[in-house]
Amino acid sequence: MTWQSPERLLLLLGVLGLGIWYVVLQRRRSRYAVRFTNLRLLDRVAPDRPSWRRHVPAGLFLGMLALLVVGFARPEAEVRVPRERATVMVAVDVSTSMLATDIEPDRLAAAKSAAHRFAETLPDEFNVGLVAFAGSAAVLVPPGTDRSALHSGIRRLAEGSTGVQGTAIGEAIGTSLEAIKTFDAQAAKNPPPARIVLLSDGANTSGRDPLAAADEAVQVGVPVHTISFGTASGYVARGGRPIRVPVDGQTLRAVAEQTKGGYHEAGTSAELRAVYEDIGTSVGYRTEKQDISARFIGIGLLFALAAAGGSMAWFSRLP
Repeated sequence: MTWQSPERLLLLLGVLGLGIWYVVLQRRRSRYAVRFTNLRLLDRVAPDRPSWRRHVPAGLFLGMLALLVVGFARPEAEVRVPRERATVMVAVDVSTSMLATDIEPDRLAAAKSAAHRFAETLPDEFNVGLVAFAGSAAVLVPPGTDRSALHSGIRRLAEGSTGVQGTAIGEAIGTSLEAIKTFDAQAAKNPPPARIVLLSDGANTSGRDPLAAADEAVQVGVPVHTISFGTASGYVARGGRPIRVPVDGQTLRAVAEQTKGGYHEAGTSAELRAVYEDIGTSVGYRTEKQDISARFIGIGLLFALAAAGGSMAWFSRLP
């Protein structure tokens, strides 16, 4: 937390002085009462003294002054706020290798489940789109705020849904960028702040060069966050025999590093959910300093109300 007018905090010394003065007055009053009062008579006249309660209004009043001084110094704090027109494109690999059962029930089913949860973590005002890719890539859901359409698109993700076998990471990036560029009427001249979140389990085997596509993302300022999903023991059954499909994240790491995105590895459903949650806390936000003096002033006013209420209830007078 920082302060726009830190010199005003010196007024806290005055509040401290009032507190010390109050303590001194109370001690002096106690000594005076003991010195000049008949204690047995005092017990008969006022047997139920308010004890600690008589200090509560004064304490609340001093607390109110301290909070108002802090608010007067205009404190600032860094606050994460959603970017206007923020757009997130989620690209999911639907190649045959995503049917490997090293992650239950299989990689693709686990990826779809995590994508549903990821969509729910993003603010409602975020525009989210969906791309499916294997040997080619296609936009299943254009970026928008309609979460029901997004969830419907995620449910439609299936092996072979792009019609071409392979793993085209470069095509997935290029297709996502094209969806961002045509997002709205402003996008051509004023592109929205955007991120691509790409999940795959293997290296690129078809389509354009992923690093060339990553360079295009760099030019338009779109980081690509990549997720390498799967384990080294993955396999799929084809023709009655198992075919090994170990996870390979080398290309995904290179893409993330080139675009200044984040590279993540997930070998279980739980890890994938954690990765999506981590990404969700960073994409589409910016950090800015905001004046938070109203918080301290508001709490100070509550202290003032409490001080007044306590004084009236216990002593039938205002502090």
